[in-house]
Amino acid sequence: MWRVTGLLWTGGAPHLEWFGTTVRLSPLQLGADLSFTFGADRRCIGIWRSGRRLPCSTSTLLAAASRSPHCPDCQAMERSNSIAADTRLDDPRSFSVYLAHHGSVVKVGISATERGDARLLEQGALSSTFISSGSLLGARRIENLLMTTLGLPDRVSTTRKRAARVHPVPAADREAALADAVLRAGELPWPEGQERCDSGVRDHTAAYGLPVDGLHPDVALRSPAPGSTLTGQIVCTIGSDVYLRTSAGLILLDTHLLAGWALDRAEPGAELTVPLEPVDAPPPPEVEQDALF
Repeated sequence: MWRVTGLLWTGGAPHLEWFGTTVRLSPLQLGADLSFTFGADRRCIGIWRSGRRLPCSTSTLLAAASRSPHCPDCQAMERSNSIAADTRLDDPRSFSVYLAHHGSVVKVGISATERGDARLLEQGALSSTFISSGSLLGARRIENLLMTTLGLPDRVSTTRKRAARVHPVPAADREAALADAVLRAGELPWPEGQERCDSGVRDHTAAYGLPVDGLHPDVALRSPAPGSTLTGQIVCTIGSDVYLRTSAGLILLDTHLLAGWALDRAEPGAELTVPLEPVDAPPPPEVEQDALF
């Protein structure tokens, strides 16, 4: 049985990742129809180790509404071998420090250099730039330096990211904010272990299919129910969210809610039956870093 493990950005494009006897990918192309029926239950997706996915030893049953696709044991094992949790500081690979614009805020972060833009696309960054590369410890020092000195956050909430998509800040303004942040970072003493670089600002909105004037979903998938059907046309895929044009309006699909489910192709002409909830219209995003930049 094949189960969804999540949304993966590879080659600059989004794919649903599946795990069964092996791992396979299904592309999520803009304008394509997406139509599937949920299976009987949702199970833990296991962990990723040494380039392969290991199944959960107990195939633990998960709550339909959980955004986490792991049981407590697998979640603990994931964090025990995680760059984000600082449990792999001896990783010998090259790591890059980036600045990402999320519509109302610029954040700082790190990513394995070999991953290119994948980390930014996974986060749903609207624009980004890399400022240095080198050791993981050096990257952590620079991340902390920019957080404490320039006041840049290292996290942006999902709610804030989604609100920014309704009224996207113009690309030129995002580029100017990132360029200003790069300039200010360049005036700081640079810790050892990282070499400065100037990659230029990248605009990611075309890869997502995000319209210049933004988009606002009418409803969102609340909590999948066994046997329910979701069907629509892909309008935009950004980060881990997919926006679908459906008979119920524009649906926001958080693909974290798909992980662990077995999905079957829906019958031709199938009706939309998944549980939905309304989405309130957020106000225009506030740019809180004006005082800094």
